[in-house]
Amino acid sequence: MRSLTGIKPTGDIHMGNLLGSVLPALALQEKYTAYYFIADYHALTTARDPDGVRRASREVAATFLAFGLDIEKNVLFRQSDVPVVCELAWILACQMGAGVIDRGHAVKAARDGGHDITAGTMFYPVLMAADILLYDSAIVPVGKDQKQHVEIARDIAVSINHHYGAGTLVVPEVSIQAEVGVVPGLDGRKMSKSYGNAIPIWSTSKQLRKTCMKIVTDSLGVDDAKDPDTDNVFNLYKLFATPEQREDLAARYRAGGLGYGHAKQELFEVIDALLADKRPIYEHWIAHPEELDALLAAGGERARATADARMDVVRRAVGLR
Repeated sequence: MRSLTGIKPTGDIHMGNLLGSVLPALALQEKYTAYYFIADYHALTTARDPDGVRRASREVAATFLAFGLDIEKNVLFRQSDVPVVCELAWILACQMGAGVIDRGHAVKAARDGGHDITAGTMFYPVLMAADILLYDSAIVPVGKDQKQHVEIARDIAVSINHHYGAGTLVVPEVSIQAEVGVVPGLDGRKMSKSYGNAIPIWSTSKQLRKTCMKIVTDSLGVDDAKDPDTDNVFNLYKLFATPEQREDLAARYRAGGLGYGHAKQELFEVIDALLADKRPIYEHWIAHPEELDALLAAGGERARATADARMDVVRRAVGLR
């Protein structure tokens, strides 16, 4: 059985990506054959800098490798190295109602963020459904906000199997880690590059500490008792800390005598400790882009073999070739 995860290469990869996508996806690699793709086609809905897309694509790949992706067992590739995904997206689009596309999360997020909505933005959930269905994905780990896209893929797979025969497409299941379903940003909203409230993963220790100190808090003083459950700093801290660390800091919040500056320092320390042995691996791959490109090209070959087999089934089912 296969799992699938994709990350869009736009801007610095951040802690929301790490907790909501990268780590949950990597946790599945022991149980499933995992396909990890860099969603560079998806990036074109907003990205206009070709060098930036290429650079960010390498950064996403290096992040997976730094956090322990087993490249022998699993597949890491660029979405654009398997162009038949666009062919499948067209076939899926011809089976979907226009209302489904208009209600898509990507369109809503673009509207809420005041961004231009292109035809590509509207087509986003169709291409994502094609990503999922092209590789016979049984499990798709996503953040809570992306659940809708997997549900769309499920619905279209069921519809196509009904019209063209059982087994034409594998119907996927969604996997969500409830405790990190939505990772809060510096201002308490969902962590997002578009909101400008993200904590980049690969900043230096000095930069990381400076970013942690920017987290928005209320005006309570050091001596005041505080509610950890409503605090932005603690809600981030609990995602990185051990259960013992969480309980200890929560007790100190409630007792008073703990300033937000101290809590931010502890958040910085627990994140920095997580990254300490991973930064050198990441930096190696970024310093050797030719090695990384070769690795991604090899992954693309493996992904194409899987994709071509599924597309042969779909083409025959719908009456092509």
